Amino acid sequence: MKIYISADIEGVTGTTVWDEADKPHSDYSIFSKQMTNELIAACEGAFEAGANEIWIKDAHSSGRNIIPELLPENTILIRGWSGHPYSMMQEIDNTFQAVLMTGYHASDHSSGNPLSHTLTGKTVYTKINDLHASEFLINTFTAADNGVPVVFLCGDQAICDEARSIQANLKTVAVKQGIGASTVNISSKLALQKIKSNVTAALEKDFSSYPIELPEYFQVEICFKDHKVAYRSGFYPGVTHKDSYTILFETENYFDVLRLLRFIG
Repeated sequence: MKIYISADIEGVTGTTVWDEADKPHSDYSIFSKQMTNELIAACEGAFEAGANEIWIKDAHSSGRNIIPELLPENTILIRGWSGHPYSMMQEIDNTFQAVLMTGYHASDHSSGNPLSHTLTGKTVYTKINDLHASEFLINTFTAADNGVPVVFLCGDQAICDEARSIQANLKTVAVKQGIGASTVNISSKLALQKIKSNVTAALEKDFSSYPIELPEYFQVEICFKDHKVAYRSGFYPGVTHKDSYTILFETENYFDVLRLLRFIG
């Protein structure tokens, strides 16, 4: 069984302020290790369920956060950014049986995490077909476009709730809850235990219980914090303006959506 894991940091237990997710700061190393440990717990759960090959995308900031020497054997780590529109899902294709997501976080419109954002952090909100688009939604559609189900997610409570509203049978582990500028976190050790056991349970289920539903048509609406960014983005082919801060884009091809998100902003 070949598994793909997309790993972020803002949704790991403990992270609360941007310094903890940013390489130059002293607190960063603590949470880089927690990001790595939560990922390892997911790998261990996958191996227990019968996985024999796991590909991992380091999907935060520089793409160089996971501590490679700590990873188990039979894992392949993707570091940095190729520039491909798949972005946080680089190298996903139909040879994978399932996708896991670790350290994921609430989207730009949500108050569920002090670090809430979508992709670049330049947006007030991002919508796809009137759904507020988290990185979970964007990347789940990428997996679906390749015929691969997302079966597990861990992160803050808000993204877990949102994800289950989209995929009811999804296994989730909420490691923290955001309240204003604070977070309420479970212990790092408990997080690892819950991640491992829930990944195993997710992968032992019949994958047909995780239906893959990709819309046939996509309407994208993005509201930027800065009107100058919206103006510049309006020159992308097919983009129109709703107002000074908001752009619109429509397509029948999801890769066109990913390409838009890659090049604007």
